[in-house]
Amino acid sequence: MPKPADNLPTRESTPAAAGAPREPLLERAVQRPAGIRALLRDLGGTYASNGVIGLVFSASGPIAVTLAVGVAGGLSQAEMASWVCGIFLSAGLATIVMSLLYRQPLGFAWSIPGTVLLGPSLQHLSFPEVVGAFFVSGVLVLALGATGVVRRIMAAIPMPIVMAMVAAVFLRFGTDIVSSTQANPVVAGPMVLVFVLLAAVPALGRRLPPVLGTLIAGVIAVAASGQFALDAAGGPVLATPVFTAPEFTWAAQLELVVPLAITVLIVQNGQGVAVLRSAGHRPPVNAFALASGGFSILNACFGAVSACVTGPTNALLTSSGEKHRQYTAAVVYGLLSLLFALFAPTLTRFMLATPEAFVLALGGIAMLKALQQAFVTAFATKFTLGALVTFVVTISGLDLFNIHAAFWGILFGYAASRLMERTDHATVSGP
Repeated sequence: MPKPADNLPTRESTPAAAGAPREPLLERAVQRPAGIRALLRDLGGTYASNGVIGLVFSASGPIAVTLAVGVAGGLSQAEMASWVCGIFLSAGLATIVMSLLYRQPLGFAWSIPGTVLLGPSLQHLSFPEVVGAFFVSGVLVLALGATGVVRRIMAAIPMPIVMAMVAAVFLRFGTDIVSSTQANPVVAGPMVLVFVLLAAVPALGRRLPPVLGTLIAGVIAVAASGQFALDAAGGPVLATPVFTAPEFTWAAQLELVVPLAITVLIVQNGQGVAVLRSAGHRPPVNAFALASGGFSILNACFGAVSACVTGPTNALLTSSGEKHRQYTAAVVYGLLSLLFALFAPTLTRFMLATPEAFVLALGGIAMLKALQQAFVTAFATKFTLGALVTFVVTISGLDLFNIHAAFWGILFGYAASRLMERTDHATVSGP
């Protein structure tokens, strides 16, 4: 498996290099697409559990954020159910198609920073205006992907700087383990203990993967403590998509379109690419952009926020197992996402009935390996000053022009690196 430093851009690997052949718009798969027979052969308990944990993560905290924004914005229950249905439908379809095509764990989800920035906008914009911005943003992402510019931008940014952004974003998952254990030791405590036991004793860890053991321990702890609080009022079982006719106004376009596009292409997809490269995969950057744009347009038909590749989801899908079999975890995650889309109202109520500590502890423990690798890649070799600036700016939560701090972290970190780490850039780009 290549070391993180091997992913740094070089003159030979950059499309703009003199004499380099022009790369195709869509990256070619290194292996043949996986069929049913290959999928069943490569699938195993470790990969199935990673896919389940990826779905549990997506269907808990991110859904809570989505519902909170929808409620604050005055959306109806039908509109919110349609939103949830749309994001899981696109996540499932995109993940399954891309993962089988490239035989890599390419997990799609939806933009949480994009969802958060909608909160203030829904206070003064109508929902049809916001939906209009969803459509235009999806078209913009698709158009930028078609130019190939996204791949060139990602190739120009040194991997340590990107991974410093990932480390800053992922840091809260690590601290969530501590806060959840302190807030709810009855649920989170046994999860941490089981994880430590299985990770510290290899003989046990081979029989029961540590993260899967953590999930089982958490379910038992939640059930035994009586903290599963399902709403008895009930509600609809199956999702009923609602189409909101878009309204295209300058106010909404100027406020939302560019921030949404930047969040998808640089912040979210950038995290996903960095995590996958760190795990030894070769993610198709331009194909990501095209798929994100196309499925963002599909999401808009459901009144839902942009689709994208996310760091946390892919970190969970690549958290364990053999690299060439990890695509099966993504397929499991994708299939469960389609099921969740169909039963969105029911499963949303079910997931939100679990205590917060269960979700925080599980997500944090599953993310530890990715967090560790992010710090190692960011600060182990070159571009360490640029990585530090990126980390500090990202973790500060800087919010300019409605654009997420992770984008500004990469921008300022790269600028600082170009100014003060010229030797590192000359070494990488030189002959």
